[in-house]
Order: sequence, then structure tokens, then C-alpha cells
Amino acid sequence: MPKILITGACGQIGSEMTLALRERYGKDNVLATDIREPEDENLRASGAFEYLNVLEEQHIARLVQKYKIDTIYHLVGILSAAGEKNPDNAWMVNVNSLKNVLDLAKNLGLRQVFWPSSIAAFGPGSPRENTPQATIMDPNTIYGITKWTGELLCNYYYNKYRLDVRSLRYPGLISYVTPPGGGTTDYAIDIFYQAIKTKQYICFLREDTMLPMMYMDDAIGGTVKLMEAPAHAIRTRLAYNFTAISFTPKQIADEIKKHIPGFVCTYAPDRRQTIADTWPRSVDDSVAQRDWGWKPQYTLSAMVEDMLKHLKKKLKT
Repeated sequence: MPKILITGACGQIGSEMTLALRERYGKDNVLATDIREPEDENLRASGAFEYLNVLEEQHIARLVQKYKIDTIYHLVGILSAAGEKNPDNAWMVNVNSLKNVLDLAKNLGLRQVFWPSSIAAFGPGSPRENTPQATIMDPNTIYGITKWTGELLCNYYYNKYRLDVRSLRYPGLISYVTPPGGGTTDYAIDIFYQAIKTKQYICFLREDTMLPMMYMDDAIGGTVKLMEAPAHAIRTRLAYNFTAISFTPKQIADEIKKHIPGFVCTYAPDRRQTIADTWPRSVDDSVAQRDWGWKPQYTLSAMVEDMLKHLKKKLKT
């Protein structure tokens, strides 16, 4: 049974990953950490929490030793739009903290590390349709640059030190648990809140902007499946392409209208459009399918139905 430390446990991915891993491996085997206290009542009640600044390697080391940790899910990160506002902070948090975790894992002989990359690691020179696993990587946002740098670091630590580090290129992730967090794909979360509250939404991307997306349930399930796969099945220590569905703002708006008649979505592209225009429209994840059996469960219609059901309950409408 792994003994897991999760960094960024209060974030979009971390809050749900923590609960899922505790359910799977037991609450005493999963330590949640973050630089801020959990606001979610379920997360607070589900198991141990410790304050952790991931820029302080010795702080991480103390918790690893205290809780006899052998696996780290390093989920801390500054997202795309937020990163463009403060590139220095994005580099420090996204790259320096990853190197701290990798060094600690190497020095203390940890069993595994998981770190999330992103479709932002691709760039203008990457094929935008059915983007392959191995292709041109020329990101031009600081977020994308930190993700590609992180992939190279993970690959280096595996090849030089045989550290079992695994990674996925997450697409846009959609969840009803946490609100939008500063990402270019976060329109696909906010649109649900506004559809329920006001029946109106102004989207910051063009209506025809196709991007790869995934429901959080699929993201959590796929991540666990990757981490539980035997080492011989993992054929790349760069990040695996990882996707479920691609859609445009208009397509998701039209799907929401089936459940909320009268919902109106308008479009006012801003600076985030220039970021989205450098990302893939669709991704080829056949290597993940072949190597460790990845297969998504949610279609666009199933995701929209489930999101609305849970959000209406959450917002008490």
C-alpha cells in the first residue's frame, strides 16, 4: 500500500485527488498538504492535513520522514492566464518546486512521483489536429514553458537516477467541486455557474475555439491507472498525451441549452484567445491507450448532465 503525500491538495485537481486516493488506499495512507487551509468540509474531515511550502525542500523532507511517505503527487502549479500576469512566480512555483520534489525523492529513495504536465507544453509549431505523442514542442506561454521544462526534468531524473516519475499532459479539466482557477480552459467551468445563476454567459474565447477537455472523474481515474501500471508498461518518462473529448464554447453552450432553456452565451475574446490559439484542437492519446489501457468514460452530453446535477445541488437552486 503506498504512503502518499499530495502537494496542492486544496487546488482544483488536489481537492478531488485527495478524496479519491483516501477512498482507494485508506485515509491514514494519504497526507494532504497546501500553503492554505482547506475550505472544503469533506477534505478537512477526510484525513490528515499539514501546511507545506513546496519551495522549502527541507520542509517537504520533514513531512516525508514524519509520515513515512514513499509516493508524492506534486500538484502545485500556477495556471496559464495567471502565469502570464507574473512569469517569475510561475517559474518559481512550477519549476523550482518540481526540482525540490525530484531531488528529495532521489535523495530519500522514494518509490514514485506523479507530476501533471499540460497540453500547454505544445506550441504554435505543434500539429493542432490529433497532436501526436512525440512532436515539435515550442510553447510560447510561461505556463507552457514551465510544463515542457518539467517534462524534461522528469525524463532526466528517470534516465540518470531511475526515479519512477510519471506524468500526463492534462487537457482542460472540468469539475463542479472547485471554482474556476485562472486557466484558459476554465470558461468550460464558469459557463455552468453562470447558466444556472443568470442564464447568461460572456465567453472569453471565440465560439469556434476547439480545445481538448476532460471531466475530472476521468482525470482522477486515469491518473490512478497510470500510477498503478507496472513499471515495464511505462514507455515514456516525458508526459503521456491524455484526453477525452474536444469541443468548442458553442458546442458546450448548445448542450447546456438542452437542460436550461433560454440560456444565452455571447462571445468577447480577450488575451486568453491568443493562448488558446497555440494549443491543440485535438490530441492523439493512442500511446497511453496502448501502454497502460487508458480509456475515458464521459462524453460531452454525459459530462454536461452530471455537472448540472451536482452544481444545482451545490448552489441550492
